[in-house]
Amino acid sequence: MRCFVSGGAGFIGSTLVDRLVREGHEVDVVDDFSTGSLANLAVARSDPGRGLKVHRLDVRSPDLVGLIERRRPEVVFHLAAQADVRVSVAQPAFDAAVNVLGTVHVLEGARLAGARKIVFASSGGTIYGDVQPSALPVTETHPQSPSSPYGVAKKAAGDYLAVYRRLHGLEFTILALGNVFGPRQNPEGEAGVVSMFAGRLLSGEPCTIFGDGDQTRDFVYVDDVVDAFVRASDRADGLLLNIGTGLETSVASLYATMAKAAGVSQPPLYAPARVGELQRSCLDPGRANVHLGWKPWTNVARGTAEVLDWMRSRT
Repeated sequence: MRCFVSGGAGFIGSTLVDRLVREGHEVDVVDDFSTGSLANLAVARSDPGRGLKVHRLDVRSPDLVGLIERRRPEVVFHLAAQADVRVSVAQPAFDAAVNVLGTVHVLEGARLAGARKIVFASSGGTIYGDVQPSALPVTETHPQSPSSPYGVAKKAAGDYLAVYRRLHGLEFTILALGNVFGPRQNPEGEAGVVSMFAGRLLSGEPCTIFGDGDQTRDFVYVDDVVDAFVRASDRADGLLLNIGTGLETSVASLYATMAKAAGVSQPPLYAPARVGELQRSCLDPGRANVHLGWKPWTNVARGTAEVLDWMRSRT
């Protein structure tokens, strides 16, 4: 299968690329390397039989349309994004340019290339907005009411996908991701709290919790997420699927788990909650189980231990 991965040098994208290359697929990667890294693709690039090409390009560029058309992928995995809620609040036009206009460029390229399908990385933590506790874990039938420009952009991208399916027969699957964590996530980057905690715990720096620590997230491990992307390449056409664990983990308990694993007894610091961030988030993955045969297999304790081990190996 010929694949195209936008954002393929990011921590989720590069893990997906590793899997695709390992399974013998031909892969084109596009990334502007603003948050991704060529080092993330070292494993895939070292594969002796690899069918991998890497292109440096911003998804905001109209040139992306022609690139996808020329490469003629069968399946496009669209992961490139401005992924920070805080940035979307401070710079909504920038966020829309990357996450909405960039998606339109991907869709146009896929249409002209005659691609069969797009698998899109959405955000289960933001498209539904602030969900009442009684509705958790949230299902895909819940109304989408995002409370940040980032969530609005992800919702709009989903609407574009549905329109392109109706107008042009371009299939899609939308994966509404929980809080993805794992090796390669930049501790200084996209607001991944697991990687931030890991980096600070191992360097002896204090960790800061924004808010009271009782806010919850659905932490899902990157290898589990990649498995969902691969399965969605030929299943679940036209569907939105939650990719999470169905379990809430508070930020305070996350810190306690990671501090214990790192051998740190220092308590965290606390700071005011950040604007635009949710108090609770948890996704029901039942539909993904039905349509993809997917379920998560990595719990928070095991996954965060893997992150700590990976960071130790790099020092």
